[in-house]
Parts: sequence; C-alpha cells; structure tokens
Amino acid sequence: MSTKRGRIRISGFETERIEEHESTDVHGDEYTEPEGILHRIVSRLLRDRLALASIVIVVLMAVAALVARPWTVFGVTVQPLSLAPFDPTESAVAGPHEMPSAAHLMGTDRLGRDIFSRVMIGGRYSISIGLVVTVIASVVGVLYGSAAGYFGGRVDTVLMRVLDLVFAFPGLVLALVLVALFGGGFWPLVGAFVVVGWASYARIIRGEILKVKQNEYVMAAKALGARDRSVVLRHIIPNAIAPVVVQATLSVGTVVIGVAALGFLGLGFDPGTPEWGTMLDGERDTLATGAGGTWYWWATVFPGLMIFLFVMAMNVIGDAINDALDTQVDDVGRGGGG
Repeated sequence: MSTKRGRIRISGFETERIEEHESTDVHGDEYTEPEGILHRIVSRLLRDRLALASIVIVVLMAVAALVARPWTVFGVTVQPLSLAPFDPTESAVAGPHEMPSAAHLMGTDRLGRDIFSRVMIGGRYSISIGLVVTVIASVVGVLYGSAAGYFGGRVDTVLMRVLDLVFAFPGLVLALVLVALFGGGFWPLVGAFVVVGWASYARIIRGEILKVKQNEYVMAAKALGARDRSVVLRHIIPNAIAPVVVQATLSVGTVVIGVAALGFLGLGFDPGTPEWGTMLDGERDTLATGAGGTWYWWATVFPGLMIFLFVMAMNVIGDAINDALDTQVDDVGRGGGG
C-alpha cells in the first residue's frame, strides 16, 4: 500500500489489470470472453466430421418441418411454402397401410394418410418443443442457480432445498403427472418439461459459480465497487456457462424423447396429430403381428427412425461441444500432456 498525492493505491486491484483479465482468452482461472467460448465450439465442430454430419441432419429436419406446410401466425402467413406432397391430416389419399412406393415414399397409415408428409410436419411439434423447453429451462435454471451460488449462506441453503424437492420426483413421471392434470398440447407439454428440466441447469451453474466466484477478477470487480448484478452477469456467468451449454445441447434430445414417450402413452397431443410419438401410439398394434398376419413395419419404423436420428445427432453435437470446452481434451489434441 502506498500513498501518492493524498490518494491510496491498493496493489493488485488496478483498473488496468481488470481490463487485462477481461481481454484475455485463456483457460484455467483466467477470464474467458463469451466470444472465446464460441470460437472454441465452432473450431471443434468444423474439425469433427461426425458432428458436422449431425448438424446437417438436424438442419435438414428442422428446415423440412418448417417448409412442410404454410406457417400462419395470428392469421398472417409467414411461410407460404408447402413441400409436403399431401396434407398430413387428410385421410384416404391412398389405401390403408400401403407399402412405401414412388407415390408414397414412406407408405400410408391405417387411415390412408401419407406417412412421409406426416413425418415432415411432425418435426414442428417435437423439435420446437425441445428447443423452447431448453431455452426457457436453461434461463430459469441459470438465474436460480446463480443466485444460490453467488450469495451462498442461508439463501443457498433455502434455494437448494427447493431444488431437492424437484429432484425427489423422477423427471418423466413428474411430467406425466402434470400433463395428466392439465391436459396435453404444445404449451402444457412445454410447461411440464420446463418444471422438470430447469433444476438440472440450476445445480450445474451453482456448482460452477462456487468455484468461479473465488477467482481474482471477481474479487477485483467487487473491490472496484461493481454491483452484484454486474459481477454475476459480466464476470461470473460467462466463465461458468460452459457446462450449461453442453447440458442444453444434450437436453434438446432428451426432451424430444420425453415428448415422444408421452405421445406414445396417449398423453401428448390429440389422436391423429402428426407428432412422432403420437404417430407411434396410433400404430402401436402394428409393432407385432399374430401367426399369418401382415406386418406393416413402415407405419412405426419411419416415425421411430426420425426420433432416433434427431436424438442421436443432438447427442453427437453435444459430445463435440463438450470436447471443445474440455481443456484437457483440447490440450491432448494439440500434443499436450496426458
């Protein structure tokens, strides 16, 4: 500690050092800009052929769902394209349970509806619910867990006990109960899976913040008089967000499986809705046939294949992002130790 011109200067808390920390993109206990995290993720994905193939699959499925039929919002058509060859809700476009052919690439179901058209439009339900749930649950969980980890003490204790109550119930069972109580449909399903999913983000970010808040740049920001909100949003969360990004990527596939499971149980959407799980529920009796019966395999194989491809692709992308944010994997890839 030294004095100069009547002012006290505390070594280690200079503004220049804070700015230096904020502009440094390194690993460990140093400050990491969000742009640095994004650069690492993009670089890793571009080097991983399997991850790139998975991204292509996800993009194609999302685009197909978007342009399958016109998209109307509040009576205004915002997407006029209709690439699905048939109306997914129209029955008797062909005979019931016709095999895949040039006219019907994936065959028809028991009501003569074109399965290819229904699979295309089905992505709107499954994929959109997965994305919406992930965004809402991650935001709620990050804010909740950040408050618990940053303030600590009694605040942390109370907030974590609430979290324990959520984890006391199996996730899918709790979602099933909520949907059974409040009904199915898009937003009831979103609400049910948000109630189930936000807790995992809260626990992850809370654990990371307990470590990050001890770093030097956080203490320096506090010493310079930064408000708690600024410290959390500008200095702590950006350096603790990496595991949350990985969790969010993997959770999209998990939510899609959950929605399909409820649909298969008849608790998701109304019967006849072209949602992948609901399509499986409508054709469940074709999963097995008796002696001498005909197996209409295409009625369940193609909706199930869409679920499998999307979830598998999201898991591959999540693994690639996890590797990108794992400093040990990155160091080994560059010829480091380990």
